Amino acid sequence: MEVQLSQIIQDKVLASADATLPELTRRDTTLPTIKGKAIAVIGMRRAGKTSYLYQCRADLMTAGRTPSRLIYFNFEDERLGDLRVDQLHLIPDIHLRLFPEPVTESTTLFLDEIQLVPGWETFIRRMLDTPGYEIFLSGSSAKLLSREIATSMRGRAWEISIHPFSFREFLRHHQQEIPANPAALTNRKATALDYQFARFLEIGGFPEAQDLSTPERRQLLQSYIDVLLLRDVIERHRIANVTALRWLVRRLLSSPSSLFSVTKFAADIKSQGIAVGRETLYDYLSHIEDAFLLQTIPVATDSEKRRQVNPRKIYPADPALIPVFDRSGKSNTGHLLETAVFTELQRRQANISYVKTPGNFEVDFLARYPDASEELIQVCTSIDDPDTLARELRALQDAASQYPRAKHLILTLESRLPFPTVPTPIQVLPAWQWMLTEKG
Repeated sequence: MEVQLSQIIQDKVLASADATLPELTRRDTTLPTIKGKAIAVIGMRRAGKTSYLYQCRADLMTAGRTPSRLIYFNFEDERLGDLRVDQLHLIPDIHLRLFPEPVTESTTLFLDEIQLVPGWETFIRRMLDTPGYEIFLSGSSAKLLSREIATSMRGRAWEISIHPFSFREFLRHHQQEIPANPAALTNRKATALDYQFARFLEIGGFPEAQDLSTPERRQLLQSYIDVLLLRDVIERHRIANVTALRWLVRRLLSSPSSLFSVTKFAADIKSQGIAVGRETLYDYLSHIEDAFLLQTIPVATDSEKRRQVNPRKIYPADPALIPVFDRSGKSNTGHLLETAVFTELQRRQANISYVKTPGNFEVDFLARYPDASEELIQVCTSIDDPDTLARELRALQDAASQYPRAKHLILTLESRLPFPTVPTPIQVLPAWQWMLTEKG
């Protein structure tokens, strides 16, 4: 059996060394400069984690690294179903036997779906302590999750989150021009970006869904959700009340950018004859967030008690997931736009919350960035209506006293200039301009 396993591993190592890298849309995520850490690539299923490993391998080859020292190994192989952690050493051992020439550069292992091998963490820690090895990890959200890495790897991993395409990546994928200065465009070019941005909100950012018809795309995204729930939630957490879980997911994804209360949902579902406790629903919500299907954000406050008692706002991983569960028949453009802005804030590594002002107005986002800057952001499809504009301005102005350092933004769907006059320091921008402008 060991001989057969060795042959399988040898075949995979040789295939990796000779493999032609596929043509893929370049992602804008950058690698850290810190050394001695495993790079752990996390994110929702089908968002592009494996493709990002290919990109990293290609970049190293472009920098002059030898392909035979850059080994991609996918553990999602039925022949490796019984692989044990004490057999993982065969990968570097066989690689060294196949390529015994004097080592003048590090060996980088790209280990995809390694979480399928129980106890994989001990092997990774040992390889990190072995001179001459660099490690990249990627896997489904079933087990290779942020909080689990923090526990099992004890500070030895650096996480990189991969989201579906950003608008910039969407333009690159569809071979559209990306403006060097989004704030200084002719009307014709701005109108063209309005059109592309509307397509982005409809199609979303999942790479596999880009060139599908609407029915095909929705069927594909429904399959993503089904597989995620089965493998990353139901099987992984041994969910007993699957009916309650599916009701919860349906409610969450059909009410994007809205406030959600577990207590209220528990009462609603009980009225439908489905018995489930609040604590169980809190657990289910945590599992769904861990699998990156959606995220919730709290109200902005320094009071932990207030944060706990106030409802949270819900955002799916990608705008294209919203129509999968929306039965209203409405366009839902506002929800699509707000979700796209939220996901961009995640890419920018912002700490995100929503604001309830002293005057009981609501600001969609308070974004606090790693460089200590802040933005108060209102998202609105159009501010042509004076009442709508007045409402958005009141909320921002009321929040200004609480967050005096924050930049004040209203992000709209289109670039139809001139925008109505707004008081300083509030700025009105097309959302796509904000997305295409590098932070800082």
